[in-house]
Amino acid sequence: MRTLSSANLWKFIGIAAVLCTVMLLAGFGYAVKDMLYPKSEAYSGSEDLPALPAGGNLSESKEINVTAIGDSLTKGTGDSSGEGYVKQLVALLKTKYPDTAVRLNNNLAVNGMKADQLAKLLDTDKGYRFALRQANLIVFTIGGNDLFQIAAGASPSRMTGELKLDKLQAELPQGLDRLDAITKRLNAINPNAHVVYVGLYNPFYDIGDYREGSLQIQKWNERAYALLHRYPNMSMVPTFDLFENTISRYLSSDHFHPNHNGYAQIAARIVQSLE
Repeated sequence: MRTLSSANLWKFIGIAAVLCTVMLLAGFGYAVKDMLYPKSEAYSGSEDLPALPAGGNLSESKEINVTAIGDSLTKGTGDSSGEGYVKQLVALLKTKYPDTAVRLNNNLAVNGMKADQLAKLLDTDKGYRFALRQANLIVFTIGGNDLFQIAAGASPSRMTGELKLDKLQAELPQGLDRLDAITKRLNAINPNAHVVYVGLYNPFYDIGDYREGSLQIQKWNERAYALLHRYPNMSMVPTFDLFENTISRYLSSDHFHPNHNGYAQIAARIVQSLE
């Protein structure tokens, strides 16, 4: 009886381990699918409408009109409440500036968006340009999908879950060139709005083999800061320090996107940067 009970116990443990592994891989695969095959709905609008007044000092503005663009981090993927950092940011701004009308005009972020795709939309999509011209506060995230596809491979058929950090390092400048193009386009579209770029973090910091990826993320963030610093109305909010030692607390089950509390930390940091 003791031998049979022990065997059943180990069999149960084995099955449980397999199920946990399958669930983790399923969540990881879902995140990868969105990154490699982004889907979007076109925003309809007219560029004939006048732009809003310059943002200037938000504390002195009668209105704060927010437009959000970028990838799944701005869309709010991973937050079961659906708020992400954008809606939480709007709520915090309403509390901070009770005498100011705060509105979220548009959240045009798309799961899987890469920097070259965003740059193309800013060039060719009149709806995007219209939405950006109606804002005096623009927030965006971009670059995570660029780096992920560089490190993990662009084809789903070759996706093994292995991140190739040497490839990421070699091709990092290409992603930064695309970010450079985006900042130039944003400045041309709306030079008066305050633009906030949310920096990148390493979601795999707790995995020993991928911890070194943080060094490349830091290089990206340093260069991104330099690109944004050229424009007096643009700033970058760092996030790497929010997640590196608190991944289990602030990341969602897909081990890539923030959860509700993680997005809350990003929203709070953006508000602080606007003071």
